Amino acid sequence: MKMRIHRGALAVAAVAALVVFPLFSGLALAADKHVGEALEHAKEAVTHGKAGHADVLVHHAEEALKHAGAADMKNPHVAEGVKHLKEAVEHGKAGHADVATKHAEEAVTHLGEVK
Repeated sequence: MKMRIHRGALAVAAVAALVVFPLFSGLALAADKHVGEALEHAKEAVTHGKAGHADVLVHHAEEALKHAGAADMKNPHVAEGVKHLKEAVEHGKAGHADVATKHAEEAVTHLGEVK
């Protein structure tokens, strides 16, 4: 009787693990994907900012913000990256490509630190 209960509990635990683990790992992968996308757009923002293209920098910084916002904001590097991306957008819209580029570079640094 005890053997049957233990075997049943083990079977329930195994099924639960097979269902729950992929769900949570999928969420982690989605967050990683958003951070990766944010990082790529932030790098593009830096490239265009160095070329003096403030308008294109703003476009990529805004795209990076969308993805970073969908990532884990509890991570201090994501939060700091978002802060710098917002500054990059603000300065880029004002035509200050040099200052916006520095903020985009800081965003790249922080987003690159997300593990």
